[in-house]
Amino acid sequence: MEQPIYAARLYHQQMRIAVIDRDRCQPKKCTLECMHYCPMVRNGQETIVMGDDGKPLISEALCMGCGICVHKCPFGVIQIIGLPEELKGELIHQYGENGFRLYRLPCPKEGKVVGLLGPNGIGKTTAVNILSGRVIPNLGNVGEEATWDAVLDYYSGTEHWEYMRRLAEGKLRCAVKPQYVDKIPALYSGKVSTLLAEVGDEESVQRVCEMFELTKVVKRDVSKLSGGELQRLALASTFLKDADVYFFDEPSSYLDIHQRLRVARIIRDLSKERAVMVVEHDLAVLDFLADTIYLLYGAEGAYGVVAQPRNVRNGINTYLSGFMREENVRFRDKPIVFEPHPPRHQWKTPPLFSFPELEKRFRGFTLHIRAGEIRVGEVVGVVGPNAIGKTTFVKMLAGVEKPSKGALDEHLDVSYKPQYIRPTFDGTFSELLCTMEEQMDLEFFSAEVEKPLQLTKLMEKNVQSLSGGELQRVAIAIAICRNADLYLIDEPSAYLDSNQRMEVAKLIRRVAEKRGCSTLVVDHDVYFLDLVSDALMVFKGVPSVRGESIGPLDMRKGMNHFLKSVDITFRRDEETKRPRINKPGSHLDREQKRLGEYYYE
Repeated sequence: MEQPIYAARLYHQQMRIAVIDRDRCQPKKCTLECMHYCPMVRNGQETIVMGDDGKPLISEALCMGCGICVHKCPFGVIQIIGLPEELKGELIHQYGENGFRLYRLPCPKEGKVVGLLGPNGIGKTTAVNILSGRVIPNLGNVGEEATWDAVLDYYSGTEHWEYMRRLAEGKLRCAVKPQYVDKIPALYSGKVSTLLAEVGDEESVQRVCEMFELTKVVKRDVSKLSGGELQRLALASTFLKDADVYFFDEPSSYLDIHQRLRVARIIRDLSKERAVMVVEHDLAVLDFLADTIYLLYGAEGAYGVVAQPRNVRNGINTYLSGFMREENVRFRDKPIVFEPHPPRHQWKTPPLFSFPELEKRFRGFTLHIRAGEIRVGEVVGVVGPNAIGKTTFVKMLAGVEKPSKGALDEHLDVSYKPQYIRPTFDGTFSELLCTMEEQMDLEFFSAEVEKPLQLTKLMEKNVQSLSGGELQRVAIAIAICRNADLYLIDEPSAYLDSNQRMEVAKLIRRVAEKRGCSTLVVDHDVYFLDLVSDALMVFKGVPSVRGESIGPLDMRKGMNHFLKSVDITFRRDEETKRPRINKPGSHLDREQKRLGEYYYE
């Protein structure tokens, strides 16, 4: 059987693509089941042969689509997928024979912010690399050298032609903010000021440092920066470049909501005179930031299709529904649904544990925690600016930090997923699981966690070679599969795409309900917190100077308290009930502030 594609439409003609993940293919550790069990090979056809790299190649022209190789491969590296024949003429780029392929391209627009929304591994970064001139698209001709002449012939008479012509002639200047900002210290050494001085003059460096709140760290070494500081450094460096088109790949990672909205406003101002394209998984920020959205769908690591552009509201609502009406394509089993939360006082479960007033003092920073309690089966979201003490509080609960004043119950079984994940295990993910057999509930992992977090494909990957998103999913899985009373999950949405964030939210809630345990989740994604939380704990104060906690409170009180400090209001979308940021100064924004309703349930 061919692997199914979520598509409601019936096609009279289909083309078949075969994709092999060559990084995970290990022919020396198997008996080449893909070749030995292939009916066409057994009939004498060269449907599967060995390539120059010592790994199999599948002839798509000869493949009959039986899917036997897919099921027999011990490492699960083969995908056989049926696609509509009409996409054949829209293939833009393919990474070698049996490699990932991208169909269609988005188009930047001067004076607009164009958003790209879709799962990881679906081609968003490939599209950015093509549109920024880093990659010349080969139009699927994998055996030939890609040329701009062929690209211009392909786009002749379309809206992409002028853009591609200027790109090919070197008349289009592009600036790209990379996705993984935590890799910056490995690429650059020295002080922040030195790095920025390589891109801009003294006056412009001072200006962007003020824009992105970097003035306090400008003399600090890049290796000493936090994730949020690295993100703002990458943004500042990109803004210093004089370009016609700017690409921002996940600009909100590691930033708190105040910083995210500040960056969104800066990017919107930039787009008034330039073309801007943004890859963003925080749907609230994308809704606030973008004018137009391109949705991408397909199969991770196999193929991606760029759908037709939509206005921002329609695009996000379509993404949440999982069904593109115009294309008649379904790309998710079920829609993502937002539901109102019952007030905290309606909870019938008893407290799991109470914590007294606590204090933690560092040099130059003091954190004060007010007394509170967490109920059995409750998920408490933790919100507040960066450098305000949220992670310090979680570390105190986890036993990593000791309070300077006050004491915590040390008899509570705690599972902790830290904010920054640094892999130290030298081996595959499956080997790591074997070493943790006594700590984890592996049956629960197989039944409830492995599939929704898409971990099967990671089993034979070396842990130290995992990407940021893959490492995040592995860390979340390990944390929630431990047997514990209290789960502490710090910034689980970082580097996850929007769909993965929703899956993690549902998974955390399912764990809390099935096990009767409680969870604290620190995050900055309002959509994620709205889906996962029953209550909120709000941190406020002066970042890097002092912080204090309030709550846990019910969602409405907590969000009102928090959003008032950020000075933004949210409304509910009439169609999907998702939170949407009101335009600052709009009638609805002013009215909600007057009523003190910053967050409508």
